[in-house]
Amino acid sequence: MFKIRRASPQDIPTFLDFTRALADFEEMSHMVVASEEDLNYWLFEKKTAHLLIGEVDGRPVATALYFYNFSTFEGRAGIYLEDLIVLPEHRGQGYGTAMLRYLAQLALNEGCGRFEWICLDWNEKAISIYEGLGAKALPEWLLFRMDEETMRDFAQGL
Repeated sequence: MFKIRRASPQDIPTFLDFTRALADFEEMSHMVVASEEDLNYWLFEKKTAHLLIGEVDGRPVATALYFYNFSTFEGRAGIYLEDLIVLPEHRGQGYGTAMLRYLAQLALNEGCGRFEWICLDWNEKAISIYEGLGAKALPEWLLFRMDEETMRDFAQGL
């Protein structure tokens, strides 16, 4: 039976393993620099994000990392899903959909106005699933990012 629970610090090694597996799938392994200490600090000490664990018979098979964002237009918070990871051997069994449904219900229960995430443009299978759930891609928006070095240079006026 599939069960979703909030993670504890003891789940950090498992989550890091899942994250590395996702990075392998996305061909981005070289970008994973997070340590168990980093994740523990940001998730459980600073509490800037939240982690869910999906289990089958007590064994983790899925994770979802999310945080709250805010819409000034709506005047209320939303939930942003940073990563949804289902182990390859457990895909196609509805666990990812169950995690998404859990988060959608959480957003509604908390009075949030939206639930959003990004997806790599080449991941056609995921795009098809998300669209099948009623989610819509927002092609009019571009994602901008500053890495740490760029932030440092910008903050120092360089």
